[in-house]
Amino acid sequence: MSGHSKWSTIKHAKGIADAKRGQMFTKFIKEISIAARMGGGDPESNPRLRTAILKARASSMPKDNIEHAIKKGTGELGGKTYEELVYEGYGPGGVAVLVEVLTDNKNRAAANVRNLFDKNGGKLGVTGSVARMFARKGTIEYDAELVSEDAVMEAGLDAGAEDIVNDDGVITVTTLPDTFNTILEVLQGKGFESMSAEVGMIPDAYAPVDAAIAKKIQKLIDRLEEDDDVQNVYTNVEYPEDFDPESAEA
Repeated sequence: MSGHSKWSTIKHAKGIADAKRGQMFTKFIKEISIAARMGGGDPESNPRLRTAILKARASSMPKDNIEHAIKKGTGELGGKTYEELVYEGYGPGGVAVLVEVLTDNKNRAAANVRNLFDKNGGKLGVTGSVARMFARKGTIEYDAELVSEDAVMEAGLDAGAEDIVNDDGVITVTTLPDTFNTILEVLQGKGFESMSAEVGMIPDAYAPVDAAIAKKIQKLIDRLEEDDDVQNVYTNVEYPEDFDPESAEA
């Protein structure tokens, strides 16, 4: 899982700027709302909602915002109805890109995503063109300087984790989607504080690129993530060891 760890480390290194916090909260609200609409407002019986709430709390989203989003989803407050869409395409260098969207206007979302691909060296593909290269998995990441790798490995494997690796100082616990919440709760119960915890699309294999292509890919990802309808962007890229993601902003 080395490519995943490196990519996740890059994302963590970029951090969550205050200017983007409102945008992040908007994405969390939509995810919580649609999870509540599909599976009910009780996180104990709705694993997807429980995961969405965990992610929101990890980014310090206020409790009132979370409760408001749940009520919107269950219909107590009315409001917009969001639709889930997935777009598949290729980024610079031919790397695979999956874009998950939650939108109240699929025509707008489709036009925006296509435009972002076209303007940033990518190409939107047809359904099924790259999805087969990914599998949905849970990943929980820890800073190896703050937690014991042996302790995480023992607790994680006992709880049913698929794999646990330490790459570049990031301990990544991989789970099946159905066991993600259980394993996360076990590890939290041991006092381990995670850097990130989410269920997402993990590539079966990674595509190494040089620094020039890496910069273009990162720019495409950044532009996609800035779009209000886009929830998540996944790619099979493996960046060079010394790649600086901030260089893509130039």
